[in-house]
Amino acid sequence: MRDKTKIMIVDDHDMVRKGLKAYILTEPDFELVGEASDGKEAIKLAKDLKPEIILMDLIMPDVNGIEATKSILQDQPDIKIIIITSFYDDEQVFPAIEAGAFSYLLKTASADEIIQTVKKALSDESVIEPKVAQKMMTQFRKPQRSLHDDLTRREREVLVLVGQGKTNQQIADELYIGLKTVKTHVSNILAKLEVSDRTQAAVYANKHGIS
Repeated sequence: MRDKTKIMIVDDHDMVRKGLKAYILTEPDFELVGEASDGKEAIKLAKDLKPEIILMDLIMPDVNGIEATKSILQDQPDIKIIIITSFYDDEQVFPAIEAGAFSYLLKTASADEIIQTVKKALSDESVIEPKVAQKMMTQFRKPQRSLHDDLTRREREVLVLVGQGKTNQQIADELYIGLKTVKTHVSNILAKLEVSDRTQAAVYANKHGIS
Protein backbone atom coordinates (compact mmCIF):
# COMPACT_ATOMS: atom_id res chain seq x y z
CA MET A 1 0.00 0.00 0.00
CA ARG A 2 1.39 3.37 -1.05
CA ASP A 3 2.14 5.92 1.67
CA LYS A 4 0.07 9.08 1.67
CA THR A 5 1.21 11.80 -0.70
CA LYS A 6 2.90 14.59 1.24
CA ILE A 7 1.63 17.99 0.19
CA MET A 8 2.68 21.49 1.20
CA ILE A 9 0.75 24.73 0.60
CA VAL A 10 2.44 28.09 -0.01
CA ASP A 11 0.31 31.25 -0.17
CA ASP A 12 0.41 34.57 1.66
CA HIS A 13 -3.38 34.69 2.06
CA ASP A 14 -4.74 32.75 5.01
CA MET A 15 -8.14 32.22 3.38
CA VAL A 16 -6.55 30.69 0.28
CA ARG A 17 -4.48 28.33 2.41
CA LYS A 18 -7.58 27.30 4.34
CA GLY A 19 -9.44 26.63 1.10
CA LEU A 20 -6.64 24.53 -0.38
CA LYS A 21 -6.27 22.69 2.91
CA ALA A 22 -9.96 21.80 2.83
CA TYR A 23 -9.55 20.39 -0.68
CA ILE A 24 -6.50 18.32 0.31
CA LEU A 25 -8.18 16.86 3.38
CA THR A 26 -11.03 15.44 1.29
CA GLU A 27 -8.60 12.92 -0.19
CA PRO A 28 -7.68 9.99 2.06
CA ASP A 29 -4.42 9.42 0.15
CA PHE A 30 -3.21 12.99 0.66
CA GLU A 31 -1.42 14.33 3.72
CA LEU A 32 -0.92 18.04 4.35
CA VAL A 33 2.54 18.24 5.91
CA GLY A 34 2.96 22.00 6.10
CA GLU A 35 1.94 25.53 5.16
CA ALA A 36 4.03 28.58 4.35
CA SER A 37 2.98 32.21 3.94
CA ASP A 38 5.91 33.35 1.80
CA GLY A 39 8.67 31.99 -0.41
CA LYS A 40 11.41 32.26 2.19
CA GLU A 41 9.45 30.14 4.65
CA ALA A 42 8.57 27.71 1.85
CA ILE A 43 12.24 27.10 1.02
CA LYS A 44 13.03 26.26 4.64
CA LEU A 45 9.96 24.05 5.14
CA ALA A 46 10.60 22.16 1.89
CA LYS A 47 14.03 21.15 3.20
CA ASP A 48 12.62 20.06 6.55
CA LEU A 49 9.38 18.39 5.42
CA LYS A 50 10.41 17.01 2.01
CA PRO A 51 6.93 17.12 0.42
CA GLU A 52 6.21 15.39 -2.87
CA ILE A 53 3.86 18.12 -4.07
CA ILE A 54 3.88 21.86 -3.39
CA LEU A 55 0.92 24.10 -4.24
CA MET A 56 2.68 27.42 -4.83
CA ASP A 57 1.40 30.97 -5.12
CA LEU A 58 3.45 33.43 -7.21
CA ILE A 59 3.04 36.91 -5.75
CA MET A 60 4.25 36.90 -2.13
CA PRO A 61 6.34 39.23 0.05
CA ASP A 62 10.12 38.86 0.44
CA VAL A 63 10.72 35.85 -1.82
CA ASN A 64 8.14 35.31 -4.58
CA GLY A 65 6.90 32.00 -5.91
CA ILE A 66 9.20 31.98 -8.91
CA GLU A 67 12.35 32.39 -6.83
CA ALA A 68 11.08 29.91 -4.26
CA THR A 69 10.34 27.37 -7.00
CA LYS A 70 13.80 27.76 -8.45
CA SER A 71 15.52 27.45 -5.08
CA ILE A 72 13.49 24.46 -3.93
CA LEU A 73 14.05 22.53 -7.15
CA GLN A 74 17.78 23.17 -7.09
CA ASP A 75 17.89 21.37 -3.75
CA GLN A 76 15.10 18.82 -4.34
CA PRO A 77 14.50 18.38 -8.09
CA ASP A 78 11.98 15.55 -7.62
CA ILE A 79 9.37 17.76 -5.95
CA LYS A 80 6.44 18.59 -8.22
CA ILE A 81 5.53 22.26 -7.85
CA ILE A 82 2.04 23.23 -8.97
CA ILE A 83 1.54 26.96 -9.41
CA ILE A 84 -1.87 28.19 -8.30
CA THR A 85 -2.19 31.91 -8.94
CA SER A 86 -4.44 34.71 -10.15
CA PHE A 87 -1.92 35.75 -12.81
CA TYR A 88 -1.42 34.47 -16.33
CA ASP A 89 0.49 37.38 -17.90
CA ASP A 90 3.80 36.77 -19.68
CA GLU A 91 5.83 38.27 -16.83
CA GLN A 92 4.61 35.49 -14.52
CA VAL A 93 3.90 32.49 -16.75
CA PHE A 94 7.18 32.07 -18.60
CA PRO A 95 9.52 32.71 -15.64
CA ALA A 96 7.50 30.22 -13.55
CA ILE A 97 7.73 27.52 -16.23
CA GLU A 98 11.43 28.26 -16.73
CA ALA A 99 11.97 27.99 -12.96
CA GLY A 100 10.70 24.42 -13.15
CA ALA A 101 7.01 24.61 -12.23
CA PHE A 102 5.38 21.29 -13.13
CA SER A 103 1.80 22.48 -13.58
CA TYR A 104 0.11 25.89 -13.74
CA LEU A 105 -3.43 26.60 -12.55
CA LEU A 106 -5.42 29.73 -11.85
CA LYS A 107 -7.17 30.30 -8.53
CA THR A 108 -10.47 30.04 -10.37
CA ALA A 109 -9.81 26.28 -10.69
CA SER A 110 -12.34 24.06 -8.94
CA ALA A 111 -11.51 21.76 -6.06
CA ASP A 112 -11.78 18.77 -8.39
CA GLU A 113 -9.43 20.36 -10.93
CA ILE A 114 -6.82 20.95 -8.23
CA ILE A 115 -7.15 17.41 -6.85
CA GLN A 116 -6.90 15.90 -10.32
CA THR A 117 -3.85 18.05 -11.10
CA VAL A 118 -2.12 16.72 -7.99
CA LYS A 119 -2.97 13.13 -8.93
CA LYS A 120 -1.71 13.64 -12.47
CA ALA A 121 1.53 15.13 -11.15
CA LEU A 122 2.13 11.88 -9.28
CA SER A 123 1.98 10.14 -12.66
CA ASP A 124 4.33 12.71 -14.23
CA GLU A 125 1.51 14.34 -16.17
CA SER A 126 1.52 18.13 -16.26
CA VAL A 127 -1.59 20.28 -16.37
CA ILE A 128 -1.53 23.79 -17.81
CA GLU A 129 -4.50 26.13 -17.41
CA PRO A 130 -5.98 26.66 -20.93
CA LYS A 131 -5.44 30.45 -20.85
CA VAL A 132 -1.80 29.88 -19.93
CA ALA A 133 -1.39 27.17 -22.57
CA GLN A 134 -2.76 29.57 -25.19
CA LYS A 135 -0.22 32.19 -24.21
CA MET A 136 2.57 29.64 -24.45
CA MET A 137 1.46 28.49 -27.90
CA THR A 138 1.23 32.10 -29.10
CA GLN A 139 4.75 32.74 -27.86
CA PHE A 140 6.12 29.65 -29.59
CA ARG A 141 4.40 30.58 -32.85
CA LYS A 142 6.12 33.95 -32.98
CA PRO A 143 8.77 33.96 -35.70
CA GLN A 144 12.22 33.91 -34.17
CA ARG A 145 14.21 37.01 -35.04
CA SER A 146 17.79 36.74 -36.25
CA LEU A 147 20.51 39.08 -35.07
CA HIS A 148 20.90 40.55 -38.55
CA ASP A 149 17.22 41.56 -38.62
CA ASP A 150 18.23 44.64 -36.62
CA LEU A 151 20.74 45.84 -39.21
CA THR A 152 19.87 48.97 -41.16
CA ARG A 153 19.85 48.85 -44.96
CA ARG A 154 23.27 50.53 -45.10
CA GLU A 155 24.72 48.24 -42.40
CA ARG A 156 23.53 45.24 -44.41
CA GLU A 157 25.26 46.61 -47.51
CA VAL A 158 28.48 47.06 -45.54
CA LEU A 159 28.18 43.53 -44.11
CA VAL A 160 27.84 42.07 -47.61
CA LEU A 161 31.13 43.72 -48.58
CA VAL A 162 32.78 42.64 -45.34
CA GLY A 163 31.68 39.12 -46.19
CA GLN A 164 33.45 39.51 -49.54
CA GLY A 165 36.66 40.31 -47.68
CA LYS A 166 36.86 43.95 -48.67
CA THR A 167 38.73 46.50 -46.59
CA ASN A 168 37.14 49.58 -45.04
CA GLN A 169 38.66 51.76 -47.75
CA GLN A 170 37.35 49.52 -50.52
CA ILE A 171 33.90 49.58 -48.91
CA ALA A 172 34.04 53.38 -48.65
CA ASP A 173 34.98 53.70 -52.32
CA GLU A 174 32.28 51.28 -53.49
CA LEU A 175 29.46 52.84 -51.45
CA TYR A 176 30.69 56.43 -51.94
CA ILE A 177 30.81 57.13 -48.21
CA GLY A 178 33.56 58.31 -45.90
CA LEU A 179 36.07 55.96 -44.27
CA LYS A 180 34.99 57.11 -40.82
CA THR A 181 31.38 56.30 -41.68
CA VAL A 182 32.38 52.79 -42.75
CA LYS A 183 34.20 52.25 -39.47
CA THR A 184 31.10 53.35 -37.58
CA HIS A 185 28.92 50.95 -39.58
CA VAL A 186 31.35 48.08 -38.99
CA SER A 187 31.41 48.80 -35.27
CA ASN A 188 27.59 48.78 -35.16
CA ILE A 189 27.48 45.56 -37.16
CA LEU A 190 29.84 43.77 -34.77
CA ALA A 191 27.74 44.87 -31.81
CA LYS A 192 24.42 43.82 -33.36
CA LEU A 193 25.72 40.45 -34.54
CA GLU A 194 27.42 39.90 -31.17
CA VAL A 195 30.76 39.08 -32.78
CA SER A 196 34.19 40.43 -31.90
CA ASP A 197 35.87 41.03 -35.26
CA ARG A 198 35.43 41.37 -39.02
CA THR A 199 36.32 37.74 -39.67
CA GLN A 200 33.49 36.52 -37.48
CA ALA A 201 31.15 39.02 -39.14
CA ALA A 202 32.17 37.68 -42.55
CA VAL A 203 31.56 34.11 -41.41
CA TYR A 204 28.15 35.15 -40.08
CA ALA A 205 27.27 36.82 -43.39
CA ASN A 206 28.22 33.74 -45.41
CA LYS A 207 26.51 31.34 -43.01
CA HIS A 208 23.23 33.26 -43.20
CA GLY A 209 23.39 33.89 -46.93
CA ILE A 210 23.65 37.67 -46.62
CA SER A 211 24.76 38.75 -50.06
